[in-house]
Formats: sequence, structure tokens, C-alpha cells
Amino acid sequence: MIISVNPMGSAELERHRPVSDAGLGTLLTERGNLPLDRLDVRATISGLLVRTELTTEFVNAHDTALEATYVFPLPDRAAVTGMTMTAADRVVTAELHERGAARQQYDEAIAAGRRASIAEEERPDVFTMRVGNILPGERVVVRLRLVGPLAYEDGAATFRFPLVVAPRYVPGVPLPGPSAGDGQQSDTDAVPDASRISPPVLLPGFPNPLRLSINVDIDPAGLELGEVRSSLHTVTEHDGSLRIQPGERADRDFVLRLAYAPGGESAVAVPDPAGEGDGDSEGGQGTYQLVVLPPEASAAPRPKDVVLLLDRSGSMGGWKMVAARRAAARVIDTLTADDRFAVLTFDHVVDRPDGLGDGLVEATDRHRFRAVEHLARADARGGTELLAPLTSALALLADSPGRDRVLVLVTDGQVGNEDQIVKQVSPLIGAIRVHTVGIDRAVNAGFLGRLAAIGAGRAELVESEDRLDEAMEQIHRRIGAPVVTGISVTGDGFSPLDGTRSPSRLPGLYPGAPLVITGRYTGTPDGALTVTGRTRDDQEFRTAVAVQRSSETAVTSLWARARLRDLEDAYSSGDLSLEPEIVRTSLRFGVLCRFTAFVAVDERVVNEGGDARRVTQPVEMPSGWETPDAPPPPAPFFMAASSPFPGAVGAGAPGAVPPMPPMPAPGSPAPGRPGFVPPRAKRASAPDSVAESGAPDAGRSSGADATSRLDSAPAPAFGAPPPPAQSGIPASAVPRGFSGLVGRGRAAGAPARSRSRHSGSADGGLSVDELRELVAVEVTRLREAEGLPALDRRDLLDDLASRLTVLLEPVSDTSLDPVRELVTLLHGDGPLDDRWAAAIRVLEEFATGKPVPKRSFWKS
Repeated sequence: MIISVNPMGSAELERHRPVSDAGLGTLLTERGNLPLDRLDVRATISGLLVRTELTTEFVNAHDTALEATYVFPLPDRAAVTGMTMTAADRVVTAELHERGAARQQYDEAIAAGRRASIAEEERPDVFTMRVGNILPGERVVVRLRLVGPLAYEDGAATFRFPLVVAPRYVPGVPLPGPSAGDGQQSDTDAVPDASRISPPVLLPGFPNPLRLSINVDIDPAGLELGEVRSSLHTVTEHDGSLRIQPGERADRDFVLRLAYAPGGESAVAVPDPAGEGDGDSEGGQGTYQLVVLPPEASAAPRPKDVVLLLDRSGSMGGWKMVAARRAAARVIDTLTADDRFAVLTFDHVVDRPDGLGDGLVEATDRHRFRAVEHLARADARGGTELLAPLTSALALLADSPGRDRVLVLVTDGQVGNEDQIVKQVSPLIGAIRVHTVGIDRAVNAGFLGRLAAIGAGRAELVESEDRLDEAMEQIHRRIGAPVVTGISVTGDGFSPLDGTRSPSRLPGLYPGAPLVITGRYTGTPDGALTVTGRTRDDQEFRTAVAVQRSSETAVTSLWARARLRDLEDAYSSGDLSLEPEIVRTSLRFGVLCRFTAFVAVDERVVNEGGDARRVTQPVEMPSGWETPDAPPPPAPFFMAASSPFPGAVGAGAPGAVPPMPPMPAPGSPAPGRPGFVPPRAKRASAPDSVAESGAPDAGRSSGADATSRLDSAPAPAFGAPPPPAQSGIPASAVPRGFSGLVGRGRAAGAPARSRSRHSGSADGGLSVDELRELVAVEVTRLREAEGLPALDRRDLLDDLASRLTVLLEPVSDTSLDPVRELVTLLHGDGPLDDRWAAAIRVLEEFATGKPVPKRSFWKS
């Protein structure tokens, strides 16, 4: 045998050239690199105010135009006040519009071939950016402007800038129709926009996909500045600025703490510019900001009832579970013999310590020991079903006359159904104070802050074990009643406007924590703002703070952001009439909210026809997260399970893996597929399927068998919805297969029809009208089967693809082209949830003869 070895040509060498920063197993594909190339954060701190410019740079490495989607976090208290898009040496300034109108403007621009970008708020700390019609080889830069406050307590100010959206647990039943976004999770009745907050996640070990830079300039603005430290990143000083080391990954929050000497009380008033508001700037309206310091505690706190909730779900694995147990135990240690308490640990079930009963118990040494012993055994598992334990905890505290009532929640907050939780628990909170302790390097600060604000409590965030002791000292001092309650604010010479104050429910004054109150006023801003309240020993508290005029527009932006959050929480709690006020406030003060969006459109047509490849930017797995031991969820949750290119079949992004359906418990029969004739052969991949036999129903199971399997089903994996309450669809409710219909052209039991002239074939195929009728039956079947296990749903889609193939073969009508494309998709190996949602959407559009209208998901 003779082997001839020839040198590679230049083109072949180029294809095989090494890639910088490529890890073991890295592949280059024809799809090119991921679209987001650079993420730059430039922050300027002035006292307790920070202005930030976030720069995102998108690059199109494909040979066709590109539309890129990036789901990203921002500080939950920051106000987004502006956006620009730069492409081909042209800068376009974005405009703020009502969200529906902005989305329409963006879609029309993309369809017309113009460059456009849009920024939308999904949660107080989660946003989506889309940039469309990026030409091959082109770079498009989008910049966001933010202004926000620095949290200050116990002599330290904190600048926290999140860098990654962590995976969130999504409960509920999947919704029919098209998804609201291109994410990995299906929209559900509990989280109608789950597909917009679940971007694909990179596999561990994937090379750093973007260039991250963070630069912070600090001006103490008259305050005495001490130590500056970063808890999660290494920072260096360069020309008076702090920078992170090159090569850092966007997988955890950037946290900077500045030691400031305590300041005094202050009050500023910022008049509206002339021509805005009611009247002129002298006698019209404006915004005030008031900072009040707590007095020294003059009396011991009252006895209190405390309910401690500890999240033990799968996302709490690793160091977070260790830190959460320590934090919870420290809360128990703060209790005295006069207090009562209860401990609830939860994932998809709620557990209580043995021997402590179902109610509140006295905080004796014996009871506290049993509680700490129970906490020590808590391990991460299951899904974050937060609503039920929160409701139970609030019920325990509903009737405690003469005692302070406190709820402490220790969690990472990684849930998607924030609005559902807020709506359910807000009416139950009343006078109960809710404190939240967030433990994560990419914590859901927005949600935990919302809960604490509604409960007039404090939110404490712990990003590492090293900071746990410091944080727990603060929690220890906050868990008791505030030193001043019943706070009210009045003006001398001008009047604060009713219904504009933020926070809407004042939390009281806690030791070491100044209270910042903002609002709108009318009149001439002279004189003072007077704060009154009651101390622990029922004495009057009163302080008057002289008002200083200011031209700092950031004060107005910060008030608008805080006010919008209060209004949005009230909207989520059920007051839907607030939508017009939310939109008016956002547009008037130029601050982004969930009902508005910034949109930038370049009027030049650069992509005739508007055809573009859509790519969703995968994000990092948060630092410190562990993959749970539970079976993998139906929709891949911890990795970029489907391609970031929507609609792609069988080809994932670099670092992506195909989804794997959850397997039944060992030794249990495989779930059946009710309503289908004939039964399919046993799958080789299902080792626990019913053994083949001569029985006519081999491979299927009765409803009773299916029910018993569900009762003994294993805990759901983190990120996967809990098992459905019903076992499946009764056979009587599911139409039979179409094996006997092809030759007759009618559904089972339906009267014969004359053939329409729209018949696609002269060979006995069905007419388009008859196909629409049959497809409507298929849509009903799919909707009813959405609660079935993944293995069953996969079989349903396989059967559906087979039937559609037979039905479509003799029909040539072009209106069936989307259904033919669907058949190709169903035969592929793409993610199950994506194929399921596509089947419902395409078939429903064909059955009705018109596209399914898009949901205004932000109003759900």
C-alpha cells in the first residue's frame, strides 16, 4: 500500500488555523462566532450617586445579515435614561415609546431592511436588547446610559453591577401559541414571558466568549473616603480609576464597597425646568430627596414572632447551601426566650423540624437546638416552589397581637414567577415585616428588593462566604423592630404631593441604615422637610431638615425609577388601571420601564428584503453554581441546549448540546401514549418500557398505572416545572389517529363532505379545507397533552409527523408549505419544547387561516 501525503493549500490551512483562547474540544462552524464581542462598563461614582455607561458591541461573522438578541442584567434600582446605536460611522439616538408601539416600529424597520435596535425591561433587573440587520463583517455598538443610587449602611456604600442572568425556576402549565421570546423555557400560566428570561447557557469550559472591561472613577463629593474593596473581582488602579483584570468572565456580579464616614441628614429640591409641570419653576413642581438618620435605640425591642424560610432548591447547591444554613442558624441564635418562631425549609415540598409542630413555638434552648439541627441537614434539591411556603409563613404570622411580626427569607431568589408571587402575597403581608437574605454571586436582587419593599423590611445580599459574617451582623440588628415607625413627611413652605412618595410604604428607621425618601412637591422649595414618627418606647420622634435647591437632574430620574417600581408592583398585585399612569410617568421623565422601550432606527436601507439570521447570545453559567444530581429537565436548563439560532435544526451553537428528556424512575413502566392507534414499538432508549408481549396494548399503560407512577415520581430537576397534577388525557377525550381517514376525507364520525375545488391532488388527497379541520383536531390534542412527561410528548410529535407526512403527500397547495416545514422540524432532533411550541403555533395558524396574534406578554 502506498500513501501519498501532500501539503495543505492556503485555503485549507486557513480553515484549520488555531483559534486564540480556544479550549479543548472547541469547534469552528460555518455559523461563525457568537454576536456579542465586547461588554464595557464605565461608572462614575460621585458621593452616593453613580452614573454608568454600558457599551455592547455586536459583530456579524456570518455571510448573511444578522439579528442578535442579548438578555442581560442591570442594577435593579438604576434608571435607564438613554440609548444610542452606532453603525457605519452613524450615531442614532433612541427614542422612548410605549412598548407595543416601539416593538412595532422595530419590527417594521427590520422588515424594511433598516438597521434598528430596541431595549426592553423584562424584570427590574433583567433586560432584552435586539439589534437587527447587522451586515456581514459589520460592527454595531449600542450604548445605554444609567443613573443609580449607592446603597449605604453601617458606614459603607455598595456599587453592585450584575453581569449575568442566572437560570430561574419556571413553574406552571405551558401556554399555547407562539412563545414570547427565543429563550430555553416555555411560557407558562405562572410565567407568561419565561421564554424571554431564559437565554441559552454556555457549557462549563467554553472559552471566554466576549471581552469584558469595567472601569470605575470615584469622586467622594465631600465625603470622607476610606478603604475601597472588590469582593468578587481583582481590581487594579490606573490613573486614578479602578479596573478589573483583563480576561475576567461575565459570570458573577461586580461588587465594589466604599468606606465612607457617616454623613448627616440632608434634603434637596430640584425644580422642574420652566415650561414643565404645573406653573413655572419657582411656584410649580419639582422633585425632592430626603435622607433621615435613625436615632439611638432608647428601649429594648418588643417580643417578636419570627418565621424563617430557607430555600433548599437545586440552584442553592455548593457554597450557597453552606452559607444559607449558616445564615439561617444565625437568625435562630438572635432569638430570646420571649420570642416565638417557626422554621420552614422548602424546594418543591415544605419541611419542618421534627418535634416543633405546625405552628409557632417558644424560642427555648431545646427548640432552637432542634431548629438548628434541622437546618444542618438541609441539602439542595428540587425546584424553587416559593409561593406555597411564603403563603404558609404569612399565615403563621397573621395573628400575633402585641408582638412584632417578622418573616426572614434566605434564598438566591432564582424564580421566574415574581409577579405571581407579588400578586398573591401582597394582600397577606399587612403589618408583617419581610426581610430577605440573597445568597448568590448572581443574585436576583430585583425580586428580593421588591419583596422587602412590600414588607417594609431590608434586603441583604451576600455574594461570598467571606462576607457572610459581616452581612449577618447587619441582619442581626435589622431583624428586630425598627427604632422609629409610623413615619410621615410634611413640608414647610411647600407641599409634598400625595401619592408620589417612594417608597410607598415607609419601612421605618433601622440602626445604621439611613432612610432615603423621594417624591414630588408643589410650591416654592424653601424652608424644611419635617419627619415625624414613634420610637420603640412610644415617644414622639421629630426632625426638621433644611431644604437646599439643586439642579441635579439625577434626583428626578431616581425618583421616577423608584416610583415606577412601586406602580409596577401595584399593577402586578392586581390594579390593572395603573397602566396609563405608568406609561405617562415613564415617557414624561424619560426613564425606561416594563411598559415602554427605547428604540433606535437608522433610516438607511442596508438589507433589501429584511431577511436575516436570528441569533440569541448564550450567557455564562453563574460562578459557584453546581449542576444538580436530579434527572435533566425536559427543556435544557444548565446549558445552551438548543442552538442560539432560532429555527435551526440539529445544529447547535458552539458549546451547545442537544436536550435530553427525563428518564422514568428505574423499574417503572414507560408512560403510555393514550389515544394513538396502532401502538408504537418499544423505544430502545427507554430501558424501563413495558416488555414486549402479545398484548394489544404493549408499550401503553392504563390511566391508573400512569397515575400511580406520577404519585411516586422523583423530585423535579431544578428549572423544570413540577409534575402535572393529572396523569394524562383520558382515551375517550383524545381523537383516534388518522389511519382510517385518508381514503375517506373526513374525521371519524363526521358527515361526508363534497370535495372542494381547493383539493391539492386528483389522487384522492384531502382538500385544504378538510385538512384545516383535521389540523384543528391535532391542535386540540397537543394542547391537552402539554402536561404529559417528555417521553410521551416526544412520541406524540413523532406520530404527528408521520400522519402529516401521509396527509400532505398528495396535496400541492402552497398554503401547506409552513406545515411541510414543520414536518421537517419535527423529524429533527431539536429541543422538545421548541418543537412542541412550533407545532402548536404552525398548526394553529394553518387551522384558522391566519397568524396567531402576539400576546402583550408584559401586561400579563
